[in-house]
Amino acid sequence: MKKAFEIGGVKVFPGETKKIEVPTVPLYTDTSMSIPVFVKRGKRDGPTLFVSAAIHGDELNGIEIISRLINSPAINKVKGTLVAVPFVNGYGVLNQSRYLPDRRDLNRSFPGSKKGSLASRIGYLFLNEVVAKCDYGIDLHTGAIHRSNLPQIRANLDDDITLGMAKAFGVPVLVNSNLRDGSLRQAAAELGVKVLLYEAGEALRFDELSIRAGQKGIVNVMRHLGMLPKVRRSRVIEPFVARQSGWVRASDSGFVNHLKMLGDFVEKGDVLAAIKDPFGVLLDTVKANAKGIVIGKQNIPLAQEGEAMYHIAYFSKPGEVVENIEMMQDTLNPDGELIPDADNLPDGEPLNGQ
Repeated sequence: MKKAFEIGGVKVFPGETKKIEVPTVPLYTDTSMSIPVFVKRGKRDGPTLFVSAAIHGDELNGIEIISRLINSPAINKVKGTLVAVPFVNGYGVLNQSRYLPDRRDLNRSFPGSKKGSLASRIGYLFLNEVVAKCDYGIDLHTGAIHRSNLPQIRANLDDDITLGMAKAFGVPVLVNSNLRDGSLRQAAAELGVKVLLYEAGEALRFDELSIRAGQKGIVNVMRHLGMLPKVRRSRVIEPFVARQSGWVRASDSGFVNHLKMLGDFVEKGDVLAAIKDPFGVLLDTVKANAKGIVIGKQNIPLAQEGEAMYHIAYFSKPGEVVENIEMMQDTLNPDGELIPDADNLPDGEPLNGQ
């Protein structure tokens, strides 16, 4: 019998699927808390991939992505092991908060410790019970509250294996992102685990385009890693890599009329938004500081001077990025049915004989 894969003291053998509750610190009401973990092992050997969501408890898109993924027939023929964690920070989900009850950011608390703060203990548990047992990972995020992100992958794109995974995911924008102290990606990298960070949508909201792009992207990566059969794809999005990005900040305090949206191409000096006082008098305009694509923006029509409003990624050929963003939007078609392509056909079936 092949060796069991074990999480939280529960063994999962090849061909088995199990839902596991990994106990964590109880609430002060003596209510039990746990990290839910879905494990699906194929009958054949292959890589082990974790997919995690809601490390920040108010980032909910990833929960729906994982829900759809684990209930999809696309993963029925998996080789290796898929470990899916709908939410890591259940405390934050309960409180609709980015943070843990101790006000710490879990994604700055890795690798954690057994005897540290609450955040440190949760980080230690997740890292050792899940991440350390995997070869690869995809961590799902959204923008912060009142901010939206265009679907994008952030990763160490100087690593060839990680770059290959990022390109396979199939979103138009890849952002080369340095590892930050205390982050899951940094702790995973020290264990030799290659991790992509998927950013899309807004906190405390479901965004259909972001959810569809995320689910499809995970399946694409599983195919790339040999965990699922490869199929011929009719529409291939060639991603563009941004080596730099930056935020444009409010130049005054007031009420905001946003003029540019996610995915828009902007030239240096283009007006992104207008800021007015309560009487409608124009105080100032917010202008792009460089040529690029809007990959993140503030949604609330209020601004304090100095507040981050627009996140712009810098590309050498931004016009081509816009074309691929439009291709993604057309393919995923959030206002209707998913436009058929090879990813939605039974494994190995070509599209219209192509």
